[in-house]
Amino acid sequence: MFIMNQLGIKKRAQILHMLVEGNSLRATARMADVSRNTVDKLLRDVGAACLAYQDEYLRNLPCKRVQCDEIWSFVYSKQKNVPEGMEDDAGDIWTWVSICSDTKIVPCWHVDNRGAAAAKSFMDDLAGRLANRVQLTTDGHKVYVDAVEGAFGADIDYAMLVKIYGGDKGQEKRYSPASYEGAKKTRITGSPDKAHISTSHVERQNLTMRMSMRRFTRLTNAFSKKIDNHMHAISLHYMYYNFGRIHQTLRVTPAMEAGVSDHVWTLEEIAGLVPDEEPKKRGPYKKNNIPFISTIY
Repeated sequence: MFIMNQLGIKKRAQILHMLVEGNSLRATARMADVSRNTVDKLLRDVGAACLAYQDEYLRNLPCKRVQCDEIWSFVYSKQKNVPEGMEDDAGDIWTWVSICSDTKIVPCWHVDNRGAAAAKSFMDDLAGRLANRVQLTTDGHKVYVDAVEGAFGADIDYAMLVKIYGGDKGQEKRYSPASYEGAKKTRITGSPDKAHISTSHVERQNLTMRMSMRRFTRLTNAFSKKIDNHMHAISLHYMYYNFGRIHQTLRVTPAMEAGVSDHVWTLEEIAGLVPDEEPKKRGPYKKNNIPFISTIY
């Protein structure tokens, strides 16, 4: 896999900075004075490299309290508008996200539907990245119960937080949720501390995703057109979030707090995860099909 060698490392970092701050591909191309295809190629190459790096190094994490949730988006079109024959490549898509309440690191994520098999893949991956027994909190999505049991067995303190909302708000419900009326905390496994049964941190992380990735913004035309590009954007986002962005509360990056890194990564370092190779002198440029072999996404 080669990156376009005419782009210097500072230019690549500039483009990545625009992307992680929530700009679209076309807006980034205009501001950086490069072609949209160049931005797209850089995102694909760096996204694949970020995925591989985090898959390798986000292991044996010292988390004690973990929260999980799912965030909705769509690829190509919303589910009701998916063309015939594209059912496997378009429509509603969910990103399953975990976060450590103490270090704020995101150990893993998984892009899939919202079914039981997706929950199992997500929880199996999460269990393999933790060094200790943890207290886990999820929402009331029923598929979590079997997935958590299969991944952790009895070696976990697990609770669900089910939020209760008011009735239909008519036309307003399309743009904002119904009124919040309370929450029910339910112990599922082990002895979770009731004071720490919460999904506040992971829900705030969902907001960070929507603010930092243009393709997650609602009511725009910036959505992903291909699922692979969707995954590349998420991989870049979490590389920057975990390693390159100082958390306001911690005053260090989540990776530093978790002992995975000893410094704040620059965007030049992130861009440098993709090695330079000599460009081909003859023949047309052909796109690389980047394989996803890790269950981190």
